[in-house]
Amino acid sequence: MSDGNDQPGLIDRAAELLSTQMSVQPGDDSSVTAYFQGTVVSMRALALAPGLDVLSLTQVLAWDLPVTDQLREDVTAAADASNFGTVKLAVHEVTADVLLHYTFPAGTLSDDALRTMLMMVLGSGADVGVTIRG
Repeated sequence: MSDGNDQPGLIDRAAELLSTQMSVQPGDDSSVTAYFQGTVVSMRALALAPGLDVLSLTQVLAWDLPVTDQLREDVTAAADASNFGTVKLAVHEVTADVLLHYTFPAGTLSDDALRTMLMMVLGSGADVGVTIRG
């Protein structure tokens, strides 16, 4: 059930635009899951204010990696070099996942601009994933 802040039109648009480039599955909660170059992406559209519709995404770049000093250094370097969003390490005792979080205004973007923006973000995240996974 929508809480009034979800933007199903925007998420549907994003899903349709991405479906030509990758596997996309709609979620039950006005979200979309996409699979891109070895990563998994969860996206949701939200209205933060009138006229400010954003896409918020979390891209899992790598998962179940052993927590080492080298992994921490690699994630810090990736976070420092990231042009899109925040690269984070989610530690689960002895293993960790590497995530990219990014939210951007998308409601007024044309289809071409939205597709380009999403592909730049997801491509950048996939590149980090390859580097982190070795």
